[in-house]
Amino acid sequence: MNCLIVDDEPLAQQVIEEFAGRLGFLNVIGKCSSAVEAAEFLRNHQVDLIFLDIHMPRLTGLDFISSLHNPPQFILVTAYSEYALQGFNVNATDYLMKPVPFERFLKAVNKAYDLHRLRNQSSGSSDGQAPRYILVKSGYQTVKIMLDSIYYIEGLKDYVKIHTDAKKPVLSLMTLKGLVETLPGDKFLRIHKSFIVCTDHITSMSRNQVVVGDRKIPVGENFREAFRKRMFDKG
Repeated sequence: MNCLIVDDEPLAQQVIEEFAGRLGFLNVIGKCSSAVEAAEFLRNHQVDLIFLDIHMPRLTGLDFISSLHNPPQFILVTAYSEYALQGFNVNATDYLMKPVPFERFLKAVNKAYDLHRLRNQSSGSSDGQAPRYILVKSGYQTVKIMLDSIYYIEGLKDYVKIHTDAKKPVLSLMTLKGLVETLPGDKFLRIHKSFIVCTDHITSMSRNQVVVGDRKIPVGENFREAFRKRMFDKG
């Protein structure tokens, strides 16, 4: 992944660059000390992930991200914990508090890498066909899961539990939000803050609940309108 570090503190830039250098899948291609400088850099370079400070001169990190039409993934790196919620409101992949421990850095970039790989896998097909499977990390293994085998996906804070036609679900360190963005929208639908379902495997449904296999899954209030349009207003 091509990475850009945006921070007005040279020491903070140095720490992130040193951490990234320990990992083979991260390639730091630039460092900027302001959001204005970063915007110019993005016009001329392909960037997959930005390590972004919030408090910078002239333009804050959050305002910078909001100004981009199609922003890459970004991880907020800041000393101000009160901005965490704002960061996730603009779809930050993760949030790191200064001083950043390497273990927490590793967790954040692993999440970003998994999402990057899933997006590339979903969008890149040599024959132009829709993807038929996803690859997810489960423990120390990478597991191939056929899309048709997935019944529903359950979000458990920093993990997802993927329930398939196999007896044992697959547990993976990633977010439900990150995963739903990579799944085909014609087959999968988020119906609750904690659940994505495969619409092909829904056996019965009402306004407030669906049944998938032997599991009753609630339809969250914030998702009911989209669910109704998708499942009841066809044709």
